[in-house]
Amino acid sequence: MFEVLSEKLTKVFRLLGSRGKLAEKDIDEALREVRLALLEADVNFKVVKDFLGRVRARAVDAAVLQSLTPAQQIIKIVNEELVAILGGGSSKLTASPQAPSVLMFAGLQGSGKTTTAAKLALQLKHSEQRVLLVAADNRRPAAIEQLVTLGKQMDIPVFNESPSVKSKDICAHALAQAKSLGVNWMLVDTAGRLHIDDELMAELAQIKETVKPVEVLLVVDAMTGQDAVHVAEEFHAKVNLTGLILTKMDGDARGGAALSIRWVSGVPIKFIGVGEKMDALEPFYPDRMASRILGMGDMLTLIEKAEQTFDEKKAKELAQKVKSAKFDLEDFLEQLRALKKMGSISQIMEMMPGMGQLAKKLPAGAEEAQLKKVEAMILSMTPAERQNPSIIGGSRRKRIAKGSGLQPQDVNQLLNQFSQMQKLMKMGASGKLPRNLMGMFK
Repeated sequence: MFEVLSEKLTKVFRLLGSRGKLAEKDIDEALREVRLALLEADVNFKVVKDFLGRVRARAVDAAVLQSLTPAQQIIKIVNEELVAILGGGSSKLTASPQAPSVLMFAGLQGSGKTTTAAKLALQLKHSEQRVLLVAADNRRPAAIEQLVTLGKQMDIPVFNESPSVKSKDICAHALAQAKSLGVNWMLVDTAGRLHIDDELMAELAQIKETVKPVEVLLVVDAMTGQDAVHVAEEFHAKVNLTGLILTKMDGDARGGAALSIRWVSGVPIKFIGVGEKMDALEPFYPDRMASRILGMGDMLTLIEKAEQTFDEKKAKELAQKVKSAKFDLEDFLEQLRALKKMGSISQIMEMMPGMGQLAKKLPAGAEEAQLKKVEAMILSMTPAERQNPSIIGGSRRKRIAKGSGLQPQDVNQLLNQFSQMQKLMKMGASGKLPRNLMGMFK
């Protein structure tokens, strides 16, 4: 989402770094470029003004300008001020002293409330919390059906009643069942509208009075730009929000809403939606988001994703296979599938320091398409061929190509690349890696 903004900020800081010692006029020139970049990214103009004012006040300090690395000092200041705009520290869910803790979702129609409710329920389930989902959107029968279907897929109970029953009564009945089931969290999916109106707010107020939630989270579509900020302000004024969830943060919008919404509304961002899959909901960390915007990557999130995806026992077995040079195509396929669970290749690369710009150069969807081709070719092989690729001759290659819907040269390329990988692993295991690794692939 922040690709354009990140690219422009990187250029500004690169220019500052090339000048060595800096004067006050250099700071002002750079901040003008930063101002343009932020406004083009649809960041609220009041936020831009406050942000740049604080950055300038710190950047023109004599200690910064006279330091050996003034450009790096300024990047550090910008990073710290970005973190401040985004909310400082992370904001976690607040549980009630007595179970169940009730969480109510609010938002406009189409913001992704129902899917987000299911995603958060799954996340709580993974943290060993017992959850009950409540389908209280009685204006959209499709939303009730969707939540029930998602609940079955995730093995999470969903309380629902006839759409003719009032939302506050559905919630009251659900609370009684939540207590009898002994769940830790009751998540309430409420109705939305295409716009904010008195009827919507009255209904939310009734539900809030009935179930007394410890959390009232507004789900907003980050791709709606400054409209998301206005929506957050209005909902907070009417129902006193405790947090925000920004959806579609993996989209190609300019990202200004994410940078403005916390500062303008005063409500903390608690989660961000980064994809359509049920596990594509992440806790929001201001410092990590600021690091991504400045092109510094986000290794902590990458490590957490890897820990959730890769089985520790299998990882040890794989390490042993690599050391003994017994890594085969079945192992390779298993690792590819685990990698796909972590997200797209471009998303993973953006979390690696210095790799963000390279990720932008990848054609959209190209890396996923290539992974699918590789998976298709390996699945078209027999178990014996996967375990010992050296037995794959010309006729076998033709059969594999036909079975995967590809060409023999695609199979040749895969086998050659895998062969080079095995050579590197053998050298690594023996401690004889060549100084110039690129020479292996000539």
